[in-house]
Amino acid sequence: MAPSLILKPGTAWSDAWERGLAAAPEAFHDDRVRNLWAGAWRSDGRALPATSPVDGSPIAGPPRLDGATAREAVRAALDAHRAWRHIPLPERAARVSATLDALTEHRELLALLLVWEIGKPWRLAQADVDRAIDGVRWYVDGAGPILEGRTPLPGPVSNIASWNYPMSVLVHALLVQALAGNAVIAKAPTDGGVACLTLACALAAREGIPVTLVSGSGGELSEALVRAPEIGCVSFVGGRDTGARIATAVADLGKRHVLEQEGLNTWGVWNCTDFAALTAVIPKLFDYGKQRCTAYPRFVVQRSLFADFLAAYLPAVRSIRLGHPLAVESPDDPPPELDFGPLINAAKAKELADQVTEAIGRGAVPLHRGALADARFLPDQDTSAYLAPVTLLNPPPSSPLHHAEPFGPVDTIVLVDTEAELLAAMNASNGALVATLSTDDPATYARLAPQIRAFKTGHGKPRSRGDRDELFGGFGHSWRGAFVGGELLVRAVTDGPPDERPPGNFPDYHLMP
Repeated sequence: MAPSLILKPGTAWSDAWERGLAAAPEAFHDDRVRNLWAGAWRSDGRALPATSPVDGSPIAGPPRLDGATAREAVRAALDAHRAWRHIPLPERAARVSATLDALTEHRELLALLLVWEIGKPWRLAQADVDRAIDGVRWYVDGAGPILEGRTPLPGPVSNIASWNYPMSVLVHALLVQALAGNAVIAKAPTDGGVACLTLACALAAREGIPVTLVSGSGGELSEALVRAPEIGCVSFVGGRDTGARIATAVADLGKRHVLEQEGLNTWGVWNCTDFAALTAVIPKLFDYGKQRCTAYPRFVVQRSLFADFLAAYLPAVRSIRLGHPLAVESPDDPPPELDFGPLINAAKAKELADQVTEAIGRGAVPLHRGALADARFLPDQDTSAYLAPVTLLNPPPSSPLHHAEPFGPVDTIVLVDTEAELLAAMNASNGALVATLSTDDPATYARLAPQIRAFKTGHGKPRSRGDRDELFGGFGHSWRGAFVGGELLVRAVTDGPPDERPPGNFPDYHLMP
């Protein structure tokens, strides 16, 4: 019988909240967080109720503003932008560096807030914070050469990002944009991460970074955060439906934009014998329950290799560790080593479970179905946001699992007999961010990889978003606008020579770096 687990002392949501209140009393007030605009923290907006995906308990929700207030915030951000753009680079770099020092001081608190708000296991929550800090330091250290001959945009950068990486994607972008001379606006994700983001923005604002933080529905705030003439650039990370609407708006306005959208990232297996490497990497592909833009939910496998593939894949997927991210056997134990905890909410877990049931009903073959009974949970805790790994063979074309990214721990496998079928299956979503092809022959990889519609393609190894000088973008519908990463992130939010054409995926041209 497994030992009974307890919540690690000092890690409750109430503990995290009290620490946040002590660290940034200007931003945390009673049981809610505040919005930050026109240089002041404000208790405006209607605070929505929210629950933690970890155990269904109440946590702070986003204080949602209306459109009129958001327009005021944008106008104030333009005033801040006009002043900040004239601050000399050494002073901007010093203020960003001071912010990074403050984030480092509060590293564990930021990570704990991420655990409760978006369900990240402790290791991955800390990694999210560390990647933000280390990534921005790279830009501070190299700011002079990267920014030489470049000027800030005419207006602030508006950031609308998904909930899964508040620090290493959103806060990282905000601080690099500010280092480049822009005031920055962030819309807090509706589904989670608002307290972590609030603390990070409070630490930045104390150092004089011109940051605006607002909450609200996309429909209510889009007029201000996307279409307002004051906005110099729109940076978006999220799904294709919302991204397409934003893409239409910014194209109509001729506005600078960076729109990272989802795609079905695929892993192809063709004339391959190194299945030991595949076994080793499978658990890593389940980090954070595949709630990542660079997750691999689709395997395209040569039919003659299917038995070997299963022999490598199934033991690995059966080793996946999931459960409550802070459940321990003894008070002195560190948080558990997990591959993932809950999905972002119970509704997402149910949606995916329903899609799996429907796909099986229409002919998909279940090759693996994990069980929550094998996971680590506290006695009697709410587990409605948890979903054990599932693997399906040949999902029917009518299923969303056939053509769309599930954003959860559901793998699908498609069998193919020819190289043409392999490429067609790997390109099923008309563009992806990453892909991988496992094949023994370097010449085969060199011939097939350019035909895979992904920005990055690995040879038997997964690709990631990248840090520091690694570039990032997407093909097809997975990306609109300027590519980022390294100096391209700075070029996307600054002006250079009049005839400059930034690398990216635009309505009138596609230019690789």
